[in-house]
Amino acid sequence: MTIPVEPRRNTPQNDSAIYKVFERVREALFALPTYFRSDTSIEGILATDIFTLNAAFGATIEDQVVSTLIRMREVWDPHEEFMYHRFVRQPQTFPDVLLRRDASGTDEHESGILLGIELKSWYLLAKEGEPSFRFQVTPAACAEQDLIVVIPWTLNNVISGYPKIFSPYVELAKYAAEYRNYWWECIRKTKLSTEIVRPQNVSPYPQKSDKISDKPVSDGGNNFGRFARTGIMDSYLEIAKQELLCGIGAEHWLNFFKIFQEEKDAESINTELRRLRSLVTGTDQEVEQHLIDALEKILSGVDVILDQSQTT
Repeated sequence: MTIPVEPRRNTPQNDSAIYKVFERVREALFALPTYFRSDTSIEGILATDIFTLNAAFGATIEDQVVSTLIRMREVWDPHEEFMYHRFVRQPQTFPDVLLRRDASGTDEHESGILLGIELKSWYLLAKEGEPSFRFQVTPAACAEQDLIVVIPWTLNNVISGYPKIFSPYVELAKYAAEYRNYWWECIRKTKLSTEIVRPQNVSPYPQKSDKISDKPVSDGGNNFGRFARTGIMDSYLEIAKQELLCGIGAEHWLNFFKIFQEEKDAESINTELRRLRSLVTGTDQEVEQHLIDALEKILSGVDVILDQSQTT
């Protein structure tokens, strides 16, 4: 049995034609929050329903991100070297988004694809506190220049308003798939089989009908492919949870809204709110000052949000 080797990131060769557009698309992805605009406005969300937003609007956010990338041509193609190429969505297969030629500019002997993006939205106030999507694509289905991109988002007024996105997580898709398998086989603690069955004869940019998913021999909890659980995103998630929403860190909003989801009756909610207030009055040794400040801001809006949850 071959012992798995820890994977390494391998980007396209910097003297290749693909490398230039690869680097510029990466720059465009990190600039997305500056360019992103949405006409979708959401009102009347109950505090008890706040965790469901990604299921309801995740696909819409992803569509709007692709539309934003199309509008950002001056960032990823400033000299119009790829004027016949554009981003197109193909949500039913891997990768979700392709940068490819139009039919008018495609040579019949070429695929016309420059790179692919596996695009995932992540509602920053999702109850799990981390992206919950599964990434099961086998490494052989990923070209060196393909990316996996996670877009965190919230509403600009937390419980209402327009979607607002934050700096994305961007990783090489091939490395991500290889690391997922390495974690499953070598890092994860288990007494069960760690073997993975890989599909054969797979190449980048597969057809919808192609079998391209790795399958674990033993997975009673159906956890294979739970991307965030591999630890690959840990550093990024720590930073993302500190994003400020109306001046308050996302992690504090998340803890606050869990009160409404986990506690059903008003007395239980009020008990939890009193507990939070007691933290605010604790000493600096018990609670760090930045947490005290954040809690004070959250609690200053408790009555408004609680009234909305109980009367709407």
